Amino acid sequence: MTSASTTDTDANGSTEPTQLEKLRAKYPWLDHLVKAATRYTEKHGDHYAAAITFFSILALVPLLMVAFAAAAFVLANDQALLSQIQNSITAAVPPGLGDLLNSVIDQAIAQRQAVGIIGLLGALFSGLGWMSNLREALSEQWDQRGEPPSIVKRYGSDLLAMVGLGLAFMLSFAVTAIATGLSNTILDFLGLGDAGWAHVLFVIAGIVITVAANWLVFLWVIARLPREPVTLRSAARAALLAAVGFVILQQVMTVYISSVTSSPAGAAFGPIIGLLVFANFVSRFILFVTAWAATLKENEREEIPEPAPVIVRPAVTVGRTPGPRAAAGLLGAGAVLGVLGLNLGRRRDRDA
Repeated sequence: MTSASTTDTDANGSTEPTQLEKLRAKYPWLDHLVKAATRYTEKHGDHYAAAITFFSILALVPLLMVAFAAAAFVLANDQALLSQIQNSITAAVPPGLGDLLNSVIDQAIAQRQAVGIIGLLGALFSGLGWMSNLREALSEQWDQRGEPPSIVKRYGSDLLAMVGLGLAFMLSFAVTAIATGLSNTILDFLGLGDAGWAHVLFVIAGIVITVAANWLVFLWVIARLPREPVTLRSAARAALLAAVGFVILQQVMTVYISSVTSSPAGAAFGPIIGLLVFANFVSRFILFVTAWAATLKENEREEIPEPAPVIVRPAVTVGRTPGPRAAAGLLGAGAVLGVLGLNLGRRRDRDA
């Protein structure tokens, strides 16, 4: 993919590269970043992120209620693990949003008997809408131009993708919850419960495990959610960037949401505003990372220019007419030949 850029023209009419072009030629990572931003803009990343945000908010409550109602049935005898998974989910969002999610999860666990066919159908409908928009946005960033699948095939693949993403999320949260819950147990077992350096090492190990768990989720999102398969190598690199960036984004959004919710409007609608802002930033971030993966050198698609239209013009050849001198010469030659022919005919008559 090549991006258009402007150049400076001096007094002699020659073009000189701009400062940005010089920096892009000097730093390949900057050139790649500009290409990714161009791809994100050209493929309407902000518009798709807005659609993903809307369907994320619409699908969040029913999906959480169905998921934790099912988890409550499965983990009825292991409330500790269920609580750890719940804490991992609420820890993945900035402070202030955890209380909102906790209330939804607690209600789902308490009313798991009431979440039946109607709740499952509602979660299925809203979840498929969310997954369809997410997959379309990712496919657009990969510049996939294949024929759209049929409705049955599309909804079937979206359902499988949603189940796979849900399993990836649950695996990620379970790994993080188990690692966090066992840290103190392991330290006590090793006799290092009072050692400060050991706690620091386990905090670092917890961050590494969290990044690894996020990497698994983002790998599934970038590599398996687009409509057409993509290379795992590119997706793995982008997923690592996304996993690290997501940890940083969580901290940035913590400060930003706290400043937004401190206003009078934020005090009244704090959790909803915070959830909308967080979902929108995460959606943009995922699409930008996907654009970054799609603009790697091994994924660049050579643009073949369209052939020029064929224009058929009838070729008419007009013969050149003789000039005045040539015409006079031809008339003179004709007259001479006529006289000679007349004389020749008279002689034949005399001889006869």
